[in-house]
Amino acid sequence: MALTADEIDHILASEADHECPGFGEQKVCVKIAAIADLPTRFGHFQAVAFWNNRDGKDHVAILHGNPVGREQVPTRLHSECLTGDALGSLRCDCRDQLEVALRAIASHECGIVLYLRQEGRGIGLLNKLRAYGLQDRGLDTVEANLALGFRDDEREYSIAAHMLHSLRVKSVQLLTNNPRKLEELTQHGVVVSGRLPHLIPPNEFNRFYLETKRDRSGHMLDHLGKPHVPEQGEDVRVG
Repeated sequence: MALTADEIDHILASEADHECPGFGEQKVCVKIAAIADLPTRFGHFQAVAFWNNRDGKDHVAILHGNPVGREQVPTRLHSECLTGDALGSLRCDCRDQLEVALRAIASHECGIVLYLRQEGRGIGLLNKLRAYGLQDRGLDTVEANLALGFRDDEREYSIAAHMLHSLRVKSVQLLTNNPRKLEELTQHGVVVSGRLPHLIPPNEFNRFYLETKRDRSGHMLDHLGKPHVPEQGEDVRVG
């Protein structure tokens, strides 16, 4: 069952004056600011809005059922992607990841999708489009970020850990292929009791992007097949 009106009132009242030393290197503190019903084409959810004390970005926990105080809660961390989530870009698999995650979470008794405001692997929309331009000229996603002066992935998950703490989730089963998410949540005190694979079939535009995730960033994407070893002089890069 979803959070009741009384439970929502209790959570909002207890969070109203929340202040803590914060999580992660930036000492970000988040608190629950609003909770509302959210019926969707993927299932019935409740949206929990989090305010933070650093950059004004609002993050959202999308709840199915009532995960508060529960163990082994199926959980997905999803970073914002305007081009994929909203515009349906085929250059990445973000929209597919989000939709599959919502359907998967809705199939369980309870679960959470944390929607994190970390556009473009944390480099922002403008720089993501700059990186796309570099990829159009032959760089892969890692090379493009490095060329712009960033790490291959600038995201971090202390805020996600704080959100789970605020929801009093005791442990999670993380829906992911990214080992960094498992490691960082654990470092921030979240008990990760298991991993649920999150495999999306590639298309012609994002296969190289996904292969780069696997081969250079360590993502667990065995469904893509063995890494392709190009012959001398072969150009395997796509936009």
